[in-house]
Amino acid sequence: MELERVIEIMEREGEKRKAPVLTLKQHLTTPFMTLVFVLLSARTKDETTSEATDRLFRVVDSPSQLMNLSKDKIEKLIYPVGFYRVKAGKLRELGKVLAEMYNSDVPETFEELIKLPGIGRKSANVVLAHAFNKPAIGVDTHVHRISNRLGLVKTSKPIDTERKLNSIVADNLKVKLNRAFVAFGQSVCKPVKPLCTQCPLAGKCPKIHVKK
Repeated sequence: MELERVIEIMEREGEKRKAPVLTLKQHLTTPFMTLVFVLLSARTKDETTSEATDRLFRVVDSPSQLMNLSKDKIEKLIYPVGFYRVKAGKLRELGKVLAEMYNSDVPETFEELIKLPGIGRKSANVVLAHAFNKPAIGVDTHVHRISNRLGLVKTSKPIDTERKLNSIVADNLKVKLNRAFVAFGQSVCKPVKPLCTQCPLAGKCPKIHVKK
């Protein structure tokens, strides 16, 4: 089955099952909000990240306002996201860097994004794809797991998955892939006990590394 068709099926199934990635990120209307969301999202469920982002942006709407909040105030606004104390410090740093070095704009290149406090490869690629609609693939645990289960890649590390997918996936599918794979991973192809008997791709999937 062609990858484009696989992506369509995954996204449709995710929508039917109300996968958080499809229902909670639609309010991210600016690159700055998207950047903050992805920083907060590490080791945190999308629902919790979305609620924390909403609380924070009721108080701030610019990098300069963010850097002027106390760390204690930011901690209270973003709790209970994972590692909220560490992330509160990173958010203040992020606001300062954006305000003082980027005229409060979010940079639009991978090289500049990964220089920002709290932003790694996956986060940078997600921002490029979803804030700027650039052909980039953010490889989180869902994308890494499903790519291997489907046999698209044979990798042990997310960075290797990212490199391989970038070499085999057409640019026009890269933005769609992350969103669809994450939605499918949240709702069907779960880390533990994937719903293989309910999966619309069951007949095509080799189920690599799935425990029987």
